[in-house]
Amino acid sequence: MISYENMIGRITVSETYLTKLIGSEVTSCFGVVGMVPSSNRQKISRFLSNGKSEDTGISVKGNADRIDVEIHIEVTYGMNIGAIASSITEKVKYIVKKTTDIDVNRVLVKVDGIKE
Repeated sequence: MISYENMIGRITVSETYLTKLIGSEVTSCFGVVGMVPSSNRQKISRFLSNGKSEDTGISVKGNADRIDVEIHIEVTYGMNIGAIASSITEKVKYIVKKTTDIDVNRVLVKVDGIKE
C-alpha cells in the first residue's frame, strides 16, 4: 500500500491497483503479445485462473514519492524491441502520474519471449 496526504485528505493506492493499471496499458502497446509471470506466486496464480491476468509479470516497489516498476513481456517476432520498450516506459510513466499523481522513478522492461 502506498499512502500519502494532500489538501483533500489521505489517499491510499494498493499495489494490486497499480499492477492492473500498468498491465492494461502495457498489453495495449503495439508489438506486445502478452505478459510473462515474473515470480512463482504469479505462475501459480495464472495457472489457477486458467487465463491471462493484467497484473501478471509486473512488480511495483517504492513509496508515495517515487516507484520503480519491473515488467516482463513477450513481443512479436520482427518488432523493434527498443521502440516497444520506449513506448511502454512513456505510457507507464504518463498513466501512473495522471491517475495517482505518483512519479515513476524507473521502468525496467524485460523481454522474456518472442512469438511469431
